[in-house]
Amino acid sequence: MKYDLIDSNLFIKNRQKFMARMNPKSIAVFNSNDVYPIGADSTMPFQQARDIFYLSGVDQEESILVLFPDAFEQKHREVLFVRETNPHIAVWEGEKLSKEKAFEVSGIKTTYWLQDFDRVFYELMTEAETVYFNTNEHYRQTVETQTREDRFIIECKAKFPAHNWERSNPILQDLRGTKEPEEIDVIQHACKITEKGFKRILQFVKPGVWEYEIEAEFMHEFLINRSRGFAYTPIVASGNNANVLHYVENNEVCKEGDLLLLDVGAEYANYASDMTRTIPVSGRFTERQKQVYTAVLNVKKQATAMLVPGAMWKEYHEEVGKLMTSELLGLGLLDKADVQNEDPNWPAYKKYFMHGTSHHIGLDTHDYGPLKKPMLANMVVTVEPGIYIPEEGFGIRLEDDVVIQEKGEPFNLMAGIPLEIEEIEDWMNR
Repeated sequence: MKYDLIDSNLFIKNRQKFMARMNPKSIAVFNSNDVYPIGADSTMPFQQARDIFYLSGVDQEESILVLFPDAFEQKHREVLFVRETNPHIAVWEGEKLSKEKAFEVSGIKTTYWLQDFDRVFYELMTEAETVYFNTNEHYRQTVETQTREDRFIIECKAKFPAHNWERSNPILQDLRGTKEPEEIDVIQHACKITEKGFKRILQFVKPGVWEYEIEAEFMHEFLINRSRGFAYTPIVASGNNANVLHYVENNEVCKEGDLLLLDVGAEYANYASDMTRTIPVSGRFTERQKQVYTAVLNVKKQATAMLVPGAMWKEYHEEVGKLMTSELLGLGLLDKADVQNEDPNWPAYKKYFMHGTSHHIGLDTHDYGPLKKPMLANMVVTVEPGIYIPEEGFGIRLEDDVVIQEKGEPFNLMAGIPLEIEEIEDWMNR
């Protein structure tokens, strides 16, 4: 890993919060991700399962975390299992966590080698009545691959059929949705790396540059700032490509007079940033482009002010829709008849703004967080309205990551990233 270690106090707090929500005499298990094969002897770069990282800071394959607050022996209330290292592994794969290093990373005093898991876990299960299984219940998940967690759940139910089971996910949705100060600091760091990347390309973009060259400039800046790279597949969409919401081919040339939509974000220490900016390839916006840009920016600013404790997600998105409807009427993209005759299930504004305005962000770009409960202070969310006009050959989206505050407007983690029309043009023409 390239990043500086996060203070283990964060993971100690996270475990304490989780265990406080567990039923009596219950045990919770969290597995690392698999290393996924590509073919032959090739594998995809390892990324840790976010929940075990959230609770332990362990960023290594073949690791298991067990939480058992009511264990008879105090040493077994938090237990970490890691792959045993040896000189051969150190030569071929690099050094793995020792027991001492595992304690430094996680703050967990009891660490066993993975080979001892079955023996120790059986002993603990004789004391437990309920098992918390860690299932992925994110509202956007589309996982088709059997994960290490999936295999564990199947095996555990077969070996211990008389135990009760519970779900970790409802607890994690609540806990991960509200960030600790240490987490906000790491997300801020990721946003600062993204800022450096964006400022780099503002002076790189010009007619004739290819989208993939811009992607490479971002990657260069991210890597030299100790990021693993992009937090998600980057969107570098010039001209009409911006009207494809998840355009990721990034293989066309940027043309004079076109706009360039950039939806990119650096990760740092497994935490994501998520930025969108739309800039003129030629360095200056046309009058029409300015009109639409200003409309999107107006919605963004007003939507941001609505992100306060107590706000409900559904009502928030409905209010943003009303703001967007007003702007689209002003731009001449909608008329009063469109609004009067609209389908309540697909309002007229959806023709030009068809996605949501905000989502949680943290260890995942679309992070865990409750969507049917009121917003809380210290939730970190995006704000990303857009207007997409295929008939005019461009789309505009603007996005920042913000922290909801106890009082007042959210704190913008991307306040240093140029956003206003004058700022963008000034940076591009220096």
